[in-house]
Amino acid sequence: MQFDPCRTCAIAGALILTLLSGCATLPTSGPTASQIRHGAESNDNTLGFKIVDLSASTLQDVDRRTAAADAAQSTLASLAVIGRNDVVGPGDILSVGIYEVGVSLFGVGRDTGALYDPSAHGEQFPVIVVDRGGAIVLPYVGRLVVAGHTTSEIQTMIERGLKGKSQSPQALVTLKQNIANTIFVAGDVRKPGRFDLTLQRERLLDAIALAGGAYQTAEDTIVRFNRGDRTLEERLGRIKAGSPEDLVLVAGDRIELIKRPRTFIVLGATQKVAQVPFETGDLSLAEAVARAGGPSDAQADPSAIFLFRYLPATAADGDERPIIYRLDMQQPASYFLSQRFAIRDKDVVYIANAASNRTAKLANIINALFSPFVAARALSGN
Repeated sequence: MQFDPCRTCAIAGALILTLLSGCATLPTSGPTASQIRHGAESNDNTLGFKIVDLSASTLQDVDRRTAAADAAQSTLASLAVIGRNDVVGPGDILSVGIYEVGVSLFGVGRDTGALYDPSAHGEQFPVIVVDRGGAIVLPYVGRLVVAGHTTSEIQTMIERGLKGKSQSPQALVTLKQNIANTIFVAGDVRKPGRFDLTLQRERLLDAIALAGGAYQTAEDTIVRFNRGDRTLEERLGRIKAGSPEDLVLVAGDRIELIKRPRTFIVLGATQKVAQVPFETGDLSLAEAVARAGGPSDAQADPSAIFLFRYLPATAADGDERPIIYRLDMQQPASYFLSQRFAIRDKDVVYIANAASNRTAKLANIINALFSPFVAARALSGN
């Protein structure tokens, strides 16, 4: 079969026209910078997102909004109360002993013939449980409301109740099992359970240590703290020992540790599309781009690094609002700004494709299509 250059050119021309008409449909990892700008300016932008170039003034605005949002959030320190861990409460199990001299209400003295032995006698009662109403009942004393009192105060109450009924009565009350003055630690800890509070005034971090500590790192763990009818959450890594957030515990506190890693997502013209964990306390935009492998030399537009985020709700703005921050890595100042711009949980970093990508892809396709024709012509000698 003889090679026909005219027919080949006609076929090539038809192919080129077909490819040019379909250039916009060539595969790509995402929109270009101009397409993102068009989306923000379009009437179809129902979310109302805007594009903001990253600058020194932008950083100040972000810091101001972050500070306002943090100030509006309730902190663990707002749950602080003054409580006591040395008083008896419902459910506690007490050990009560009564000691008398001479004739005893709870048992006669030792018989010495005609006289009673004047030495002291003791009576140890079976365990006594403080009832739901916070009271106990003792023979010859009756019902005593002991909830909210220390063991020393309860001893005095018993002795007062026996006054006039016994000779020099003395009471000894000890807490055999602590139920009321306890806290609970559950969730992602090594030894969940109920723990006694002591006069040492244990704090939040002490209780977590008693429970064996968190399975995950402090930065990947949320502390859900319940006191009364209020429940607040804070990341474990932000609670410093002895700080106001490290609450002094009171009876009934409940602590739950929850695994909740912070991550950001990297998309677009990068070495690898991935969901990336923070792994550290704070992470800057510069560090986030570096962890993603940086912009791809063959695909990316370094002047169009975009960060997609929802701004937190404020009193002035109402609901949270979507926004896109743009970083131009062709400007030297941007490298300084990116070191101060903090990444937030669930941010999306998008590295835009260069506008020339589609042209380059089209050229590669055309070269691949024409290579057989060129080879055939060379073999035919024409």
